[in-house]
Amino acid sequence: MSEELLVTARDNALIDPSLHIWTWEVAMYLFLGGMTAGIMIFAALMTVRNKDQVAPFATTQLALLAPIVLSLGMTALFLDLEHKLFVYRFYTSFQITSPMSWGAWILIVVYPISILQILSTVRSGYASLASFVDRLTIGRWIIDWCERYRTEIAFTVIPFAVALGIYTGILLSAFGARPFWNSGVLGLLFLVSGMSTAAALVVLIARQKSEKELFTRLDLVLILAEIALVVLSLISLASGSGQHIDALQSVMGGPYTLAFWVLFVGIGLLIPMLLEILEISGINKSLAMLAPVLVLIGGYALRQVVMDAGQESTWTSYSTQYSSELLQRLPKSD
Repeated sequence: MSEELLVTARDNALIDPSLHIWTWEVAMYLFLGGMTAGIMIFAALMTVRNKDQVAPFATTQLALLAPIVLSLGMTALFLDLEHKLFVYRFYTSFQITSPMSWGAWILIVVYPISILQILSTVRSGYASLASFVDRLTIGRWIIDWCERYRTEIAFTVIPFAVALGIYTGILLSAFGARPFWNSGVLGLLFLVSGMSTAAALVVLIARQKSEKELFTRLDLVLILAEIALVVLSLISLASGSGQHIDALQSVMGGPYTLAFWVLFVGIGLLIPMLLEILEISGINKSLAMLAPVLVLIGGYALRQVVMDAGQESTWTSYSTQYSSELLQRLPKSD
């Protein structure tokens, strides 16, 4: 195998020595998009399983957070766009082979479905908001219709919410040119992580003890599943091609090792898992509210590390050398 040295007069901090086009805005969008999916899934599941007494917040109020959280994520994504006025072009066509095109249209569908989900429980969850909508005849009719078909709406929400959660991972894994992202596990990992952050959010906001305990148990199961998926993802990279193994080194002694193992695995998974086990066992409840906060930190850290490490991974690794002297040798135009 011969080595090649690429000498260039280009000096672009976003490209040399490695690609860094996506920054924190995209990571924040992936994080909030996954959380939105988890919010909608849990609100729908609690409705389908008739958990109104055990989990009153999740069944009647949680759904309202979905469009709010998703809008914050979309705002972060909008800030990342280079040509913001051209955002409408996402919706002038549908490219069946493009995950980004799928994601754009999924978002369009998710918004109205989430509104229907909110209206199906708005009278029991947000009485003041419901009374405002009920002043209009059409508003009262729509709420009546949503309440009548509350269970059907919940069943409809679940597949679209799952698609939203998985899409945030497939968006990255579809980039075959980036070995660190090129994993079939990434979509499922992001979905489970999004559900875990949503469960943590419920634990932080809900007031009823039974609901906090329920979602603490759910979050513990999701953390265990997340750990298993992380292990599978690392094994997949370690057993792949030389480029996959090189990409793995970025979190196994490379520049993202500390962020991956300390911020994500340690602070975001292992410590919350231990705290939740202690809480469920009744051994220590004094630090109960720390676990969901750490889960949220870990959920964002996962997206940031995966995004950054993936942008640095490549199939063709050139040793680059910048030389300003080349600028002097370029032919001068008249």
